[in-house]
Amino acid sequence: MTVSNASPATSASPAPSDHASVLVGHAELQNALTGLFTGHGIPAPRARLAADALCHGDLTGLDSHGVFNLTRLYLPLLESGRCDPRAEPRTVTDLGACAVVDARRALGLWAAAEAMDDAVARARRHGVGLLSVRGATHFGCAGFHAVRAAHAGMIGVVASNCGGQRIARPPGGAVAMLGTNPLSVAAPALDGRPFLLDMSTTVAPTGRVRVAGRRGTPVPAGWLEDAAGNPVTDPSAFDRGEAFLRWLGGTAETGVHKGYGLGIAVELLAAVVSGAAVGPSSAALEGDGRPHGRDDGIGFFLLAIAPDVLRPGTDVAGTTRSLFGALADCPPVPGGEPVRYPGWREAELAAERRRDGIPLPEHLYRELADLGLLGGPGSENPR
Repeated sequence: MTVSNASPATSASPAPSDHASVLVGHAELQNALTGLFTGHGIPAPRARLAADALCHGDLTGLDSHGVFNLTRLYLPLLESGRCDPRAEPRTVTDLGACAVVDARRALGLWAAAEAMDDAVARARRHGVGLLSVRGATHFGCAGFHAVRAAHAGMIGVVASNCGGQRIARPPGGAVAMLGTNPLSVAAPALDGRPFLLDMSTTVAPTGRVRVAGRRGTPVPAGWLEDAAGNPVTDPSAFDRGEAFLRWLGGTAETGVHKGYGLGIAVELLAAVVSGAAVGPSSAALEGDGRPHGRDDGIGFFLLAIAPDVLRPGTDVAGTTRSLFGALADCPPVPGGEPVRYPGWREAELAAERRRDGIPLPEHLYRELADLGLLGGPGSENPR
């Protein structure tokens, strides 16, 4: 694979140093991941889709949800049998505009994308399309799946619970009962820059905490708290079971009920509707209160809305461009950066990284090299 330490690489690039960021070509990384997933038994088109979903995190700067998770999450899922590489999702209920689907332990990276594409097809006929999925596994960046609707000219909404995994405590509670429960909304906006909100309902997802731990850098005060509610900035305390994620809003005074309430809303939409595993249950009350359970039996909520179908003959696209154009034209505060909307920076970063390569931390490059995906350190001609 083509790599470089400081600029787009050539085949003569040297092996990376211990502190370098290594640029890896997007297409080459995508092809290598496709081959890896295919080698684990995933059919080629779905392996390609899974690779696209995984690369999305690295392209858009969400490195905590990109190839960082390959050896930590997806390969263990496949190798342990918790994920079935050849699973064929089964429709349980089909009412035309909406359906319930059992993913049957399929790899969430492709299963959620296919479900959103199904929702988009239903929205073309009915104005809305809803897929409620159970029996799923981790799907990577929620935004990758939501933005598929935006690329089809629609509004996409995606939510996922964490199955039986419990990470965060209710405000004032002593026991972890809910997951990070991500939520994403996407829509067409200005050309090449769709609106894309992709967020956990906790202040930060677990992946960002673990990335900081791997880098040896503290996390901001407000991400984590100890059992007594005091701020914790050591990211490794989370995996030691000595710290909990905080909800968006942080404290009672600054609106913690908003993040907590959104987390519950995602649990309702993703798990209760589909019949997936639910985080808050009697099992959640067992143990010592620290994060526990496994992210098996995950539920997805995927909604596509086609305003053009619901309001035929109207200029919905023009209204949308006007909305986001007005936001982008808002004057910044003196000396400030231009005003943008969620998704703008990610789209520009993705275009840059498709052109110049994706920077991978040295340790992550070595992990991928050990899997045979990239030219390993010490190679005479890393490719």
